[in-house]
Amino acid sequence: MSLLLNFIDLFLESAPWMLLGLVIAGLLKEWIPTDLLTKHLGGKGPKTTIKAAFIGAPLPLCSCGVIPAAMGLRRSGASKSATTSFLVATPETGIDSISVSYALLGPYMAIIRPIAAISSAIVAGLLVGKEEEEFDKKQAISREKTPEVSCCSSKRVQQKVEVKTSCCSSKPQAPLNKSAVEKLQSGLKFAATDLVKDISTWLLIGLFFAALIQTYVETDFLAEWGGSIWSMLVMVAISVPMYICATASTPIAAGLLMSGISPGAILVFMLAGPATNIATLGVVGKELGKRSLVAYLVGVVGMAIVFGLLTDYLVEEFSLSVAPLSAINHEVLPYWLSVSSGVLLAGLMLRYYWKKYSKMTVKAKIAH
Repeated sequence: MSLLLNFIDLFLESAPWMLLGLVIAGLLKEWIPTDLLTKHLGGKGPKTTIKAAFIGAPLPLCSCGVIPAAMGLRRSGASKSATTSFLVATPETGIDSISVSYALLGPYMAIIRPIAAISSAIVAGLLVGKEEEEFDKKQAISREKTPEVSCCSSKRVQQKVEVKTSCCSSKPQAPLNKSAVEKLQSGLKFAATDLVKDISTWLLIGLFFAALIQTYVETDFLAEWGGSIWSMLVMVAISVPMYICATASTPIAAGLLMSGISPGAILVFMLAGPATNIATLGVVGKELGKRSLVAYLVGVVGMAIVFGLLTDYLVEEFSLSVAPLSAINHEVLPYWLSVSSGVLLAGLMLRYYWKKYSKMTVKAKIAH
């Protein structure tokens, strides 16, 4: 019974912030057209890489949805470094994940998380860009040393990048001549359908995991090694093969925090998890090259650990509180608002699962 009550409390605690993040994320999608991204992320150089990180950070794309978007930018002329920066920043953070971080982990983590995400995206992008420059130089030297055989020698065929659709990839951008009201309606619809579909399952798993730890695990169970570099390496090992989006990783991080893992280690988990899943690494290795994949991992994992160590230092040095808002202030939001938000969010999730079940039932009938 305690497990169920803790799960409900966590769900109600995060629901208002989750809905706020979903609404803002849906509206951002409507007001930031794809053409604008292509315009600003084309070309090479550190400036484009930094710009890609800041543009990607607030966008409402999860770990799998960002893959076709990033490869689309690459095909449109974006450099490897800009593509990498966008590919890291977008799933590591977002308006929705920041709002949930604020509710479940406190204001400090809500601030340090996007800063760390943007920084790791820039570093990873610059490392990949440096690798790209070295590769281009070697190719140029190789072409200079290779004599031309004839005027009709075979030319190198440029391989086209095939962008596969994803289970949570965004739909084609709507026409730009929409009115403000139409954009508002379209953004809310996107938030209530596509975004809810992307986060529902992992969010419920994360909240259940957090409730499980809150109920059965002693708060000092992992405190002895919770703040060491080894705990951060363990978080990397756990998060790299895992497919999870930034928002859904937050309640899992809250559960790990309750079990005694340090704030720095859970920050490592929240950064490395969304950016280093198997699907993303496979695409990076195939489309950008194996050397770029190594640079990608060094940038993401390295910066995650750096910010993890920095977080633990700042928390200890300045006695910063990393805890759910309810633990800091007894009543952050009115209870009626938490309950009504919880009912609305639960309704949206049930609607998604009902549609999914109906489709599976229809397919099963057709198959028979």
